[in-house]
Amino acid sequence: MLRNLTPAVLGLIAANFVIFLLERIAFDPIVLHFALWPPGPYFQPWQLLTYAFLHAGWLDILFNMFGLFIFAPALERYWGARRFLIYYFVCVIAAGITEIAVQHATGNPEPTIGASGGVFGVLLAFAWLFPRAQLLLLLPPIPMPAWLFVTIYGLLELFFGVTGIEPGIAHFAHLGGLLGGAIMMLLWRVRPDPERWRSR
Repeated sequence: MLRNLTPAVLGLIAANFVIFLLERIAFDPIVLHFALWPPGPYFQPWQLLTYAFLHAGWLDILFNMFGLFIFAPALERYWGARRFLIYYFVCVIAAGITEIAVQHATGNPEPTIGASGGVFGVLLAFAWLFPRAQLLLLLPPIPMPAWLFVTIYGLLELFFGVTGIEPGIAHFAHLGGLLGGAIMMLLWRVRPDPERWRSR
């Protein structure tokens, strides 16, 4: 399975794990300087990128890196490393800006960490490019086309974000990643390529 990894995706995953281990050693100073803080005394512009390399725990990083491992290599092969990385980090920035804006509107500012905004952007691009690719869910174990999977996932994130049923999770950052990805796909005028996916 590791042979399926592409260079940029492998680099992202490796960087996330290395920084996560450093985070375990020096959690407070790393979060203080590199988590995404709301506008104020702790905010710095670079945090709009660095927050995506920090994670709340092993489950958080494993889930996010699994998403990159499964879906991102197809995008890098399709676009090349440079364009894939541009896309990924635009989604990360869009996710961070969205989360800050929602926190400001709701009056509930707190630091944000995690790569999930970028991963959600990856999911959107995968479903956009390869809408007919069949994904097998774990619960329930049924196949589902990529476009339907991402649509349902996005609607669930919107529901959880609006209702607050799952506190402590940056649902609007996830939605911001989807939004950033959609904007990039429209700007690049990307069209679905289901035939290319089917031939692989």
